[in-house]
Amino acid sequence: MRVLLIIVLLFSPLVQAASTVRVGAYPFPPLAGFDEQGAVKGLLSDLLDELNRRQDRFRFEVVETTPKRRYRDYDAGRFDVIFFESPRWSWQDHDIESTFVILRDAEVYIALDKPDRDQSFFDNLAERQIVGVLGYHYGFAGFDPVEGALKNRFNITMSRSHARNLKLIQADRPSLAEVAVVTRSYLSLYAERNPDRYDRLLVSDKIDQAYRLRVLVRPGIEPSKRALEGILKDVIADGTYRALLSRYHLPFPESLEPLSR
Repeated sequence: MRVLLIIVLLFSPLVQAASTVRVGAYPFPPLAGFDEQGAVKGLLSDLLDELNRRQDRFRFEVVETTPKRRYRDYDAGRFDVIFFESPRWSWQDHDIESTFVILRDAEVYIALDKPDRDQSFFDNLAERQIVGVLGYHYGFAGFDPVEGALKNRFNITMSRSHARNLKLIQADRPSLAEVAVVTRSYLSLYAERNPDRYDRLLVSDKIDQAYRLRVLVRPGIEPSKRALEGILKDVIADGTYRALLSRYHLPFPESLEPLSR
């Protein structure tokens, strides 16, 4: 019996349950979305599955939030980590640490393609009826996400999804929606799945903003920012992360090239 007890004590650290890491996520296609059962999908789902598969010290689990509510949920301790985020998106007054850049993308303007329209249609957005997503940050508005402030400065309607905004644009109702803002990656996937509808769109050459997204981490938690970067480097080094990005028409950031084999 004594020998058995010694064996149990020696090996008990090896069977300890993984620590749960709460990851905040909100609809931000193709980076993250949720199905009808509330399960996360998109690049975030694929990446977290990979991180959970490769190590057993931490178990990354998603906590659903919204673009507008994410700061309040973070401050309330509902989650401790958020992927694919920019520190400039209203995080300045919150206690966070940020990893190296893990994703690059850009947002562009879209409108319904008509014979009398060209790239000059996007020159003065203050003259256009704009549709955006509630809680998102836009370059044309100085990254101010406050709905009231946006409506004071622009003719803008806020919805809850890119899909909804694309439908509004294609409905050809100028009094409601003339210009929407979407990510290049989302637009590429849309073109792949809906080529006929995509051909009806006028896409701007200029961008609204270029993304340089990171993982934001609460100071003092485990994994620390440095530990999380180490786990990410493992996925980057063997080409897995590059393949995941390609799946969603996202470029592999040049800054990550030194980490890849």
